This record gives sequence, structure tokens and C-alpha cells, in this order.
Amino acid sequence: MNAPAVTTPVAGAPEKEPGVNWADKRYLIVDDFVGVRQLLREALRSLGARHIDQASGGGEAMGLLTRVQYDVILCDFNLGEGKSGQHVLEEARMRGLLMPSCVWLMVSAEKSVEAVMGAAEHQPDAYLIKPITEGVLLTRLNRAWQKKQIFQDIDQAYLEKDYLRAAKLCAEAAGRNKLHEVDLMRMRATLLLKAGETEQARLVYEKVLQERDFNWARTGVGKIRMANGENEAARQMFQGVIAENRFYLDAYDQLAKSLQNMGRVEESCEVLERAARMSPNSVPRQRALGTTALKLGNIPLAERAFRKCMQIGEYSIMKTVDAYFGLARVLGQKNDAKEALLLLAAAQRDFSGSMVELRSKITEGLVYHESGDYRRARKSGDELETMLKEDSERPDTATCLEMATLLFAVGVKDAPVELLCYVIRNNDENTVIHDEVQRIFDKARMGEEGAALINTARREASEMMNKGVLLWKTNKLDDAVEWMREARRNLPDNMRILFNSAQVLISHMQAKGYNDALMSEANDVLMHVDRIAPGQQRFAQLIEQLQKLIPGRMSAQEIEAELTAAMEDDHDKE
Repeated sequence: MNAPAVTTPVAGAPEKEPGVNWADKRYLIVDDFVGVRQLLREALRSLGARHIDQASGGGEAMGLLTRVQYDVILCDFNLGEGKSGQHVLEEARMRGLLMPSCVWLMVSAEKSVEAVMGAAEHQPDAYLIKPITEGVLLTRLNRAWQKKQIFQDIDQAYLEKDYLRAAKLCAEAAGRNKLHEVDLMRMRATLLLKAGETEQARLVYEKVLQERDFNWARTGVGKIRMANGENEAARQMFQGVIAENRFYLDAYDQLAKSLQNMGRVEESCEVLERAARMSPNSVPRQRALGTTALKLGNIPLAERAFRKCMQIGEYSIMKTVDAYFGLARVLGQKNDAKEALLLLAAAQRDFSGSMVELRSKITEGLVYHESGDYRRARKSGDELETMLKEDSERPDTATCLEMATLLFAVGVKDAPVELLCYVIRNNDENTVIHDEVQRIFDKARMGEEGAALINTARREASEMMNKGVLLWKTNKLDDAVEWMREARRNLPDNMRILFNSAQVLISHMQAKGYNDALMSEANDVLMHVDRIAPGQQRFAQLIEQLQKLIPGRMSAQEIEAELTAAMEDDHDKE
């Protein structure tokens, strides 16, 4: 905790921002020292503020943020026990509790690089170092307020999650506010991505880049290229951003992902380690570093990353069970099965759900095997084999690969072969996954047999999809819809099947008329795609086709055309 460090008002403090009714705004002050809260409250009252709430800790602040839409938030970075100011900002953003026009001022006595960079990654509107005079506070508040008010008209659309309308309002505001045009264009691209309009977002980024080489815009284009499978082009963009600004951390994270996608795991690990040294308080980054280091067999690095991930994630919305399982694997390889099993028990206590139980059982078996307790490892494998027989539903790709690795290690053959063929059928075009599956077969001394199984599984997935496409192209739309439903049941994560299933449902409605049930089904399919592989171009195209089918709904292109025409009319009038 930090001692109170806000000073009393001084002469020469800035005057109130003209034209702003400060009295009507809602304010939240978050600080664990009552004296600091009182001083900040008095500073705000000197502006005329009337509606001021206070919280002494992160948990109390989150409770208020879920109930009240605040205009201004003053939050200390170090809030003592529990959530820090960074945790509160992180969670508020992830849960959509902050409107675009809300001003967030992070206040702290922390001057360390890692504290400042950790907070900056979540983009508060200002970071104020204690001691703070009333003059400094009001100057920074005025500056941030001016900038954020251009987003006020966008708030309602954002609140209603109508991201396309909010993006349109950003474009309109950019035409009127040249001073803040870049901020509005950045928000517009973000909203278009939220709406699934990847291609529209790319056009916004590229338009910005024609005027000036912004790192965030280049990184945005790189993310879209990576989502579309252009990993090498994306890698070059991310490396270019880092070459110009070695502190732009998002580019490091994206570069690491692009390298992972290309199978360049060692390089990816090096990039993540560099980023983690600069800003170590990111839960996702430490988790990614630990997972990558474990894959490479770098046990000391994996242990450091997973322990750091658990430490900083304790009060974070990004707290993850992956760190528990990863650290348990590390401990198993260090022959410390006792602590590993305690971690697995903690994982099941702190997280719930059948998937946690399944992954815990897989990790338990791997820990026993890696620490040399083959009898208990085999027992865990037998229990997993029974679970597979009792439940036809299969987990995600990463979990399937871990399960197959364990089952092969304890001497089971048929079940892991079935799992790996299932993985290939769900990822029939993903060569990185194919290589990983082949390595598991090689380790099980099934190299040639595994290669043949991979080819067969790929062919089976293609044949299943092609039959549905043939029914669609021969205009047997009812049969095509039914066939693609069956294909989704068998291969729920196959991207080509998911996309073609959505296309068939859309074509059915285009030919036979709008149908609420089919619309809901198509939307569910595409939302599943967005969860497992967000930001893909075809997703945006199919969402656009769906929007056109909604009675009375304008498409993104129609909105864009209307906006362009309106802007041209305004220009002609000038």
C-alpha cells in the first residue's frame, strides 16, 4: 500500500473546462486510504461535482462498476490486498463496463517500469504519479475529458452492442473532429472487428496508414492477415513495428502467435520471453510463455512463467486453470509429484466444470508417468479410456493431443489413435497440427502407420464436407442443411465444415425465405467459429450475408454507401 500523497489545493490551479457541466457527471474514486479519497473528493467538488462514489478496494469498485455507468474514474494502482487498480481496469474493459467516453485516470506512487507498462497495456486515459496537486489533477482531467467527449454519442450504440451503428457514428464524428480523427478511426476499426467486419476494419487501418505510420494500425492489419492464414506477411508486419518501437508489447504477443502458427516454436518462445521481461504482469503472456517453454522442454523457464502467471492472476479476471496444469506438468518432470497433485486439487477447487475434471485427470496421469510412477499413470489412463467410451463428445484439440500422449505412454493404442484421427478431421487443413500429431505417432513408434492415418482422416473430412457442398450446388437445399448438421455433430470444430454449413443455411433462406430458426442456427454456427478462431475474413463475409436477410436491416456496405453519400453532400454544401 502507498501512503497518502495527494497535496492540498494550490494557487494557480486551472479553471473549469468551459461549456462542461461537471456537476452532472458521475465520479468514482478508488483508493485504499480514506485520506486520499477525501482529498480527491474535495478536488472534484471544486469543479462542482455532486455525484461522487468511493471504493476502498478493487472488489468494492467492481461491484459499483457493474451497477453504475461512471463518467470519470480515479483509481489507485496499488489497492492493498485483493485486486489492484490494473486488475480493476482490465476486468472493467473485458466485461464492457466502461463506455467509450468514460475517463479513467490511474493514480499511483509506483514509478517502476513494470508497473507503469503493466497499467499502460490496458490504456488508461492518463497515469498520474503521486504526489498530485489539485492543479495537475484538474489539468489532466480537462485534457482527457475534452478528448473523450467526442465518443459520447457513440455510447448508446456501444451499450446496446450495436457495433456497426457505433462504427458509423465514429466515421461521422471523424468527419467533424479533425483534431481527434485518428482516435475515432482507431475506435471505428475496433468496433468493426467486434462486429465481425474484418474486411471493413482492414480498410480503415489501411486508410489510416496512408496518412501516417501508426503502430496500432500496422498491428491491426497484421492481426487480420494472421487470422486469414497469411502468417509470414503478418510476421513481417509485427517485426517491423517492434523495430520502430521496442516497447509496443502487443506486437510481441502477435509476433509470437504468428511464429507458433508457422511451427517456429523456439523463436516464439524467445519473443515471449523478451516481452515478459519488459512487462511481466500480463497473465496471458506469462501463460503463453510457460506453455511454449514446456513444449520445448525448458523446465526452469516454464516453471518461472507458470508461477508468475498464478501470482499475478490470483485476483485477475484472466486467472486461468492452464497455469495450474502447466505447473503440475513441470513439477512432474522435476519428480515432485506431491506438489503437482496438490496443485491439481487446487485447480478443481478454484475452477469448476467437467472439462476441468477431465484435464485434471489427464495431467495427473502425465505427472505420474513423468515422475516414474507407471502403475498410477496406467490407472489414470484406464480411467480416461472409460470416460472416452462413456461420452461421445470430445474435448478441444489441445486436450485431445495431451490425452493421446498420455494414453500412448501407458500402453493404450486404439483410444489415442481415434483421438488423433478426430483431431486431424477437425483440422484437415492445419499443417502445424498435422506435424504435431505426426510427432505423437512417431514417439509411439507408429510413424508410418500414423502418416497413413493422417491422410485417411483428412480425406474423410473432405468427403464429408464435399457431399454437403454437392447437395447445395445441385439445389437440394433441405438435404444439404441436414447433411451439414450431421457433419457438424461429427466434426464440431472443422472450420471448413462450419463455414460451409453457415453458407448452406444462408442459401436456404435466400432461396426459400427468411426463417427465424435457420437464422438462429446460422448465427450460432458463426459465433462458434468466432470463439475458436476469431477474426477470419470469411466470418465477416457470412455475417454480412446474414445481416442482409434480416427484414429491414441495412448491410454494412449499404451503411458505408449512405455515409459516403452524406459526407459528399456535406462537402458540396461547403
